[in-house]
Amino acid sequence: MEKIVIVAHGSPRESANKLSALINLLAKILNKSLEDIRLCFLQFAKPSLEDVLNELISCSPETIIVHPLFLSDGYHVTYDIPNIIKKFKEKYPKIEILYTKPLGIHEKLAEVIKDRIEEIKPLKRKEIEEKSFEIIEREINLKDLPEEQKLIIKRVIHATADLEYQNSMIFHPLAIPKAISALKKGKNILVDTEMLKVGISKKYLGNSKVICYLSKVKKNELNDKETYTEKAIEVALNIEKNIGIIAIGNSPKALLKTINILNKKQKKDIVVIGMPVGFVKALDSKILLSKQDFPFITNISRKGGTPATIAVINALLRLKEEI
Repeated sequence: MEKIVIVAHGSPRESANKLSALINLLAKILNKSLEDIRLCFLQFAKPSLEDVLNELISCSPETIIVHPLFLSDGYHVTYDIPNIIKKFKEKYPKIEILYTKPLGIHEKLAEVIKDRIEEIKPLKRKEIEEKSFEIIEREINLKDLPEEQKLIIKRVIHATADLEYQNSMIFHPLAIPKAISALKKGKNILVDTEMLKVGISKKYLGNSKVICYLSKVKKNELNDKETYTEKAIEVALNIEKNIGIIAIGNSPKALLKTINILNKKQKKDIVVIGMPVGFVKALDSKILLSKQDFPFITNISRKGGTPATIAVINALLRLKEEI
């Protein structure tokens, strides 16, 4: 049985002695229980090194490893701690007590200092984005997906900080190529809300326009069961002749209306990005979309919404520029 003792200096300020997070990390790295790793102090705080050694020796361990949580070989490291250990070795010769070097000069310590320096520097927008994508790359696994799908999913995760999208997004095989083709031809994007319209990057739109008919729908035009968003989609699809993409980020009923109209008109050339959010009909509408034979991009989840949908469109606009 092996026990580990971490010896810190100790401080009159109580908050400076709260090192439990470090002990928890060390236990995880060494694959040990918290009972096997003890923290103690030389001054100003309890327990002392003597207290901890007495307690551990009562458990009859085979080995006790003592590590001084100090940067260099100062007086405490070369005299105080070794003298305490020497007394216990003489008193308990059958228990092996080992003493490590202090932290000292180590490459990983230099890396920690580098991190501390970097984290106080103000990051530019591009640097923040690059760092965010580095984190996303480390935390997700998309290795079996086509590169275009990976880019879109990563953009959605970046916009939402939600890793679930790596497992919930579904792409019709023709969705991405048809969407890119439509954008290159200057086809327009029909959206369900003004907020979605505002979020789409104008930088890469080219000749395409973003269209929202929500403000054009009058209350007296609705029947008892219709919403403004689904009526707006219906009106737009009856008037507009240059639509290449329909993006629904807010209204499940607007998505259901879109599916119904496209099937009725046998429209197979319009790409539907359907990612409404909510507890009522949102998931049902997306499951229905995933079963269509016209091109679509969706996510099978209650989650979704305008930010996720904007991320998909902006990713497609970037792909249009690169391909």
